[in-house]
Amino acid sequence: MTKLSYLHEPGVLQNLAARYELNKIYTYTGNILIAINPFQRLPHLYDTHMMAQYKGAALGELSPHVFAIGDVAYRAMINEGKMSSILVSGESGAGKTETTKMLMRYLAHLGGWSGVEGRTVEQQVLESNPVLESFGNAKTVGNNNSSRFGKYVEIQFDESGRMSGAAVKTYLLERSRVCQISNPERNYHCFYLLCAAPPEEREKYKLKSPESFHYLNQSKCYKLDGINDAEEYLATRRAMDIVGISEEEQEAIFRVVAAILHLGNIEFSEGKEIDSSVIKDEKSWFHLNTTAELLKCDPKSLEHALIKPLMVVHKEVITRTFDPEAALGSRDALAKTVYSRLFDRLVERINISIGQDPNSKAKIGVLDICGFENFKHNSFEQFCINFTNEKLQQHFNQYVFKMEQDDYKKEQINGSYIEFVDNQDVLDLIEKKSGGIIELLDEACKFIKGTHETFARMLYQTYGKDKRFIKLKLPLCSNFTISHYAGEVTYLADLFLDKNKDYVVAEHQDLLTASKCPFAAGLFPALPEESSKSSKLSSSIGSRFKQQLQSLMDTLSSTEPHYIRCVEPNSVLKPGIFENLNVMQQLRCGGVLEAIRISRAGYPTRRTFDEFLLRFGVLAPEVLDGNADEKAACQKILVKMGLKGYQLGKTKVFLRAGQMAELDARRAEVLGNAARTIQRQIRTYFARKDFVLLKKAAIQLQSCWRAMSACNLYEKLRREAAAALRIQKNFRCFTARISYSALQDSAMIVQTGMRAMTARGEFRFRKQTKAAIKIQAHLRGHREHSYYRNLQKAAIVTQCGLRGRVARKELRSLKMAARETGALKEAKDKLEKKVEELTRRVQFEKRLRTELEETKAQEIAKLQEALHSVQIQVEDANAARKAIEEAPPVIKETPIMVQDTAKIDELSSEIESLKENQDLLIKCISQDLGFSGGKPIAACVIHKCLLHWRSFEVERTSVFDRIIQTVASAVEVHDNNDGLAYWLCNTSTLLMLLQHTLKASLTPHRRRSSSASLFGRMSQGSPQSAGLSFLNGRMLGKLDDLWQVEAKYPALLFKQQLTAFLEKIYGMIRDNLKKEISPLLGLCIQAPRTSRSSLVKGWPIGHWQSIVKSLDNYLKIMKANYVPPFLVRKVFTQIFSFINVQLFNSLLSRRECCSFSNGEFVKSGLAELEQWCCYATEDYVGSAWDELKHIRQAVGFLVIHQKPKKTLNEITNELCPVLSIQQLYRISTMYWDDKYGTHSVSADVIPSMRVMMTEDSNNSVSRPFLLDDDSSIPFSVDDLSKSMHQVDVADVEPPPLIRENSGVSAESK
Repeated sequence: MTKLSYLHEPGVLQNLAARYELNKIYTYTGNILIAINPFQRLPHLYDTHMMAQYKGAALGELSPHVFAIGDVAYRAMINEGKMSSILVSGESGAGKTETTKMLMRYLAHLGGWSGVEGRTVEQQVLESNPVLESFGNAKTVGNNNSSRFGKYVEIQFDESGRMSGAAVKTYLLERSRVCQISNPERNYHCFYLLCAAPPEEREKYKLKSPESFHYLNQSKCYKLDGINDAEEYLATRRAMDIVGISEEEQEAIFRVVAAILHLGNIEFSEGKEIDSSVIKDEKSWFHLNTTAELLKCDPKSLEHALIKPLMVVHKEVITRTFDPEAALGSRDALAKTVYSRLFDRLVERINISIGQDPNSKAKIGVLDICGFENFKHNSFEQFCINFTNEKLQQHFNQYVFKMEQDDYKKEQINGSYIEFVDNQDVLDLIEKKSGGIIELLDEACKFIKGTHETFARMLYQTYGKDKRFIKLKLPLCSNFTISHYAGEVTYLADLFLDKNKDYVVAEHQDLLTASKCPFAAGLFPALPEESSKSSKLSSSIGSRFKQQLQSLMDTLSSTEPHYIRCVEPNSVLKPGIFENLNVMQQLRCGGVLEAIRISRAGYPTRRTFDEFLLRFGVLAPEVLDGNADEKAACQKILVKMGLKGYQLGKTKVFLRAGQMAELDARRAEVLGNAARTIQRQIRTYFARKDFVLLKKAAIQLQSCWRAMSACNLYEKLRREAAAALRIQKNFRCFTARISYSALQDSAMIVQTGMRAMTARGEFRFRKQTKAAIKIQAHLRGHREHSYYRNLQKAAIVTQCGLRGRVARKELRSLKMAARETGALKEAKDKLEKKVEELTRRVQFEKRLRTELEETKAQEIAKLQEALHSVQIQVEDANAARKAIEEAPPVIKETPIMVQDTAKIDELSSEIESLKENQDLLIKCISQDLGFSGGKPIAACVIHKCLLHWRSFEVERTSVFDRIIQTVASAVEVHDNNDGLAYWLCNTSTLLMLLQHTLKASLTPHRRRSSSASLFGRMSQGSPQSAGLSFLNGRMLGKLDDLWQVEAKYPALLFKQQLTAFLEKIYGMIRDNLKKEISPLLGLCIQAPRTSRSSLVKGWPIGHWQSIVKSLDNYLKIMKANYVPPFLVRKVFTQIFSFINVQLFNSLLSRRECCSFSNGEFVKSGLAELEQWCCYATEDYVGSAWDELKHIRQAVGFLVIHQKPKKTLNEITNELCPVLSIQQLYRISTMYWDDKYGTHSVSADVIPSMRVMMTEDSNNSVSRPFLLDDDSSIPFSVDDLSKSMHQVDVADVEPPPLIRENSGVSAESK
């Protein structure tokens, strides 16, 4: 804003309001960043893409942003070794806390480093924010999450720039809020979070709803809109885990919080004695016992500490009693002291957990503190906050104003006209060591009977004549007014003394020191012996705060400061409303307007003499020749340029605002003229060189041709009879022609001279005429320009008067910001559907596995029973055999059991053969078997073996798991695209064969038939006895065409696993291609600068050719591995959709991409992609080209020449029918022509777009202007099966390893 032409309050407000209307909430004022609270979520401003853009960018190169301030501080620390401080200030509700979060998040992004125990330092630093917010933030009238304490976070970095530690310091916690709140405010968040905890925890702490506690029901506000206290409680516990607070410490912390709530419900009534009190009723006794139980102390001691304290009189300890009112004060004092100690202990624990780097020399501090406050009733807290802002304002003055004057004095130039308001007299009034307000307050607190009237009289007597101190004229009034830098504030002195006393009652100290809870006892460490006898331990909050503030100022003075001023645009906390008076008051309080005035009034542009001469020496080359005095040379250049108001220092040139731009314009004009002269000479040289070469070649060619003609003519004349006559004739003709040619040449020379004289005269006349026309044109242009400037000034004055009435109407257009709500809802619905689908799939898998385990258990039991029966039969057979051998020979043997034994042997051999065949199959498919006639050999061999072994019909087998494990081990290497394509072809072919072969069993839990068991197959004659020789024949040629096999559960599970692997391999190939082209897309969205200024036609399309090369490489790989064209089309369709999303989103997010030349560059790249699609044919690309419709239409809109002549209907229906009105509006407002200087759409189209966006926002049909990338699997098994041709497995020859084994098997038979 320091570059505004009209530097006054309406101009500043208009600038901020116009940027706020476009959701540009950040604005620079010199090096100061103004952040206006949008009161809505703007996620696109804070994502990782935005962080990457601002990483390493110079301040002012990109749009104003909080990330730019953080990056400047970080780069200064890394490159120059400077320690920086970032001061975030503003009133409550201005967005200081969120700005601090984003700033710390960006610093954590720059200096990320792994910590111990799996936690990172940046995670601990970021998660300390929600922990401190839960215990230090509360709802106020103007803010639902107001920080009731000041915070300074010092982030430490190591030598390499990685985050190595952090320290958190807090200031001035509002202790009185624990006991006193007003409607509609709330107490600290942690009390409400604990009341919303899970039922078992609330029962453990004996908690109920917030309405049942005195410290919470003083206000009728218990819940916040859009906030779930139960979820926030769990989030706070998770944040405490990340920070490093153990479960035991967390339980102790919330035990103390619950004890404070119960302590507030203890009530007192008058006792039997005078000025005494007792516990009021049973309810109060319950809360007292509960408090003692939670703090693990004696209930009787707690009762005496509240109503019967000890007092030391003449070295004697006596017991006195409190009346009910004093007992309530003692109760509240204990609650405030315990909560204050708890908060300090929590901050100390966070610092210990995060850890600090003692060797760190690189630090960045972030200060989050409340701004200037002036309420209807101002007390001690507002006094301390305003004192802090006075100190910070003085630091701001020293940095912005006094440093400016010091620079002027150093260079010995006149800068006395710059004035600023110094607030040192206000600081002396408050913190002066002898007679300051804080010292007088401490003295009043030391008086035994000191009251607020005593304190007020001391102030009136001491500062009655001070111009900064104003005494109210009302009688019997103890209030006083201080004239701060931001205005006058009236303070109520009634509670100054009570709030300034930071004492701990000795009975409270002894009570909690003796607690059996180590955490509670640690809050109150044991006191020295000389202090244990006193009733109170007195100290001053004001003095301690002044020391802390001085320490903070010393820290800020030793670092490089950066300022962020947060502004609250309206008092109703709603988006789209900009209140001028409210904003102007905050800008005055923050010193922003004064900083703008000083920057414009002084010399904002400064250059050393050598830098100035190096840049602007071309404006006066004669000055640099033989002139050794740089200062004199600079003076001559400035005089020659006619500048006024500048000053020359000892080493620098000081220029007023706008003079640097004027010098740059003159320099650009001189350099442009020189460049044109050089180009003219170079072109002349090359043209003459080409002409000379062409002339020499023509003469040589003519000589050769004439020689050949003469030879032919001579030969012809020699052979004729009248050769001599012909020769004489030709000779005479030649002689006559020579004479004629000489005469003709002489005439031509004379004519040439005459014509040249005439042409030169004509040229001189035209040159003079052209010069006169040019002078007339410049004179008329100057006259018209002066008239236009006067007319423009008058129009601006008129506009300033009308903007007040027009502003309210324009605010309605801000409702378009609500369009992001629809996008969030759609994303949420998509995620919920995906979660439900995954949940159903997991439940189905779990149910199938459970059934498989049950089936396995039943089968094992049956096999054990069968084996047991066989063993019994074998034992009976052995016993019978032994009896037969011992019996007489007349007994005849019975070969019954011998047959059973043979069956057992045959079964064993069958099992061994099956295992060998399975091992051979696994060994075979683990190799690259290649293809046979475009068919994958591995898939066909697997299908043949499984079908022949009847593995689909059994209820228990391990061959499926072994095949799946082999496929999984083969695709472990993600970058091997050739291997992935090979297995993509095999899995898709095998899945298609299974789809045609298998049918699901209708009774999956029935008992197995005898033919499906091992004994049944043994009795029927198993086909597995033939080994793998069946693969050499054609007996299974078209088996799946004849019938379908009824599949059991293992086969169905194998099919599901195969489907999952197919989707996984497809996703890996697609993601590898995305990773390969993703870096190139970032280079393809913006044309290089050399290309923009080049005069040669055509664009450098190297990055686009790299993308085409990657696409062609993947296409060749998938073709070589015979991947089904259906899958290839799906891959390239999703890749082209990814290219469309990336290019279109980058186009909408970056203004430098929305130019005419950049549109031509992207259009040329899209032409390369279209040419590749034609080359790849529709069989493998399909409709992938249609996925680029968004970027194609957007680029077409950028490169069209007559945009102002296009109506809104033509743009939305003919040029860009796919783009939404929000997208068209963003492209139209961001467009700029860097080549021809044309304008965007007409002035009537933009308001029409705004009206349509407002209607869409009101109708809740708005959608986000950024596109989403769809990474789901775009096909099903049925789609794949229908798209693939039938595979005849009989034509596939088995691999050599199986053929050799089959031969051995047949030979052994």
